[in-house]
Amino acid sequence: MFTFIKTAFSSRDVRRRILFTLFILALFRLGSHIPMPGVNAKVLDSLASNGLLGLLNTFGGGALGRYSLFAMGVSPYITASIIVQLLQMDIIPKFTEWAKQGEVGRRKLNQWTIYLAIMIGYIQSAGLSYGLNQMSGLGLIKDPQPSTYLTIALVLTAGSMLLVWLGEQITRKGIGNGISILIMAGILAQVPQEIVAFVNTMLINAGDKLGVNILIGLGIILALMIMTTIVVIMERAQRRIPIHHSKKVSGARHMAHLPLKINSAGVIPVIFATSFLTTPQTIMGLINPNPDGGMMEFFSKVLNIQHPYGAIFYTILLIAFTFFYSLIQVNPEKVAENLQKQAAYIPSVRPGKDTEDYITRLINRLSGVGSIYLTVIALLPIVVSFIWKVPANIALSGTSLLIVVGVAIETAKQIEGRMIKRRYQGFLNL
Repeated sequence: MFTFIKTAFSSRDVRRRILFTLFILALFRLGSHIPMPGVNAKVLDSLASNGLLGLLNTFGGGALGRYSLFAMGVSPYITASIIVQLLQMDIIPKFTEWAKQGEVGRRKLNQWTIYLAIMIGYIQSAGLSYGLNQMSGLGLIKDPQPSTYLTIALVLTAGSMLLVWLGEQITRKGIGNGISILIMAGILAQVPQEIVAFVNTMLINAGDKLGVNILIGLGIILALMIMTTIVVIMERAQRRIPIHHSKKVSGARHMAHLPLKINSAGVIPVIFATSFLTTPQTIMGLINPNPDGGMMEFFSKVLNIQHPYGAIFYTILLIAFTFFYSLIQVNPEKVAENLQKQAAYIPSVRPGKDTEDYITRLINRLSGVGSIYLTVIALLPIVVSFIWKVPANIALSGTSLLIVVGVAIETAKQIEGRMIKRRYQGFLNL
């Protein structure tokens, strides 16, 4: 590990990118401590540690608990990304056309994603402020006037868009996917605090069972280590499809492989599924902040991943987004088209449509395994907390573990790729 870090910092380009990423992360942590004027964030201590609010607080590095400038995190942007990607599936022809135009079309789609994120962020910020103020007994907003809510929503939306811009700067000038890096940084920032809270809870509830609680704590540490190992293995696992390339000039052939990851979607389904729950929760908080029965209470349970109903709904979202995003990441149509252009083919499979269907079937099978893996890792800590009444700390949950380990692996691959590129450039310049 230390050798890898030393080698990475020996490259000037990689060192500059890593330092730039750390600088942006420092700005992110600074912004998460800038308080919102006219807000008494102390009343959120009992609210921001449970359910979906706790999830938003964890992803934002505790920004929601302090109701700071970055309280909304990148949740509006992720929700907008989900909607835009769904609209590309032959729902809006213009979006479908842009999706096929390469870099130019991608810029147009990103622009519309930003517009939609601003709209969602403003509505979500206003609804969340109103809902939390009602849930806290009108103690959050010091002057609960419509103009106050609109001003707070404007500032929170601006903070969210600033965070998205910082993430884009990491993607362009730093290391890794900027949005994912910011989410990972927010989770890691909450881990020490939640470890302390977890230990204190276990000690308070110990009584005459201190030894049993210590064994439970050691068991949880061991389980986290095993889960981390499984995540690393599964994120690196892949199915290699043999590819034959024909050289028409010489008549010779050579063989390569098309690698398909078991979990092609990576951690995106986890991020999408968790963020997908925030908008309905905000709308419900705007309509009825304190549901005491009926359909509203049922939906509040469905949107809480720490409730059995919410865990089931979260599982459905994970499976759906895994299949959906795997096909987007690989795109069997483009893969089949590129193979045909390169005079390449899969043995025993006809080029063109048959190759596309074959790759689609293979991706769906791999996604089935990947969705089961994501579901088990994400829900196992929640199930354990239900059975043994162990405190369910969100920063120590399977969802957070998937995001942190997945993003760390992808970032390490990017660093390694840039170091390999530098070695090739050095060789060519000799």
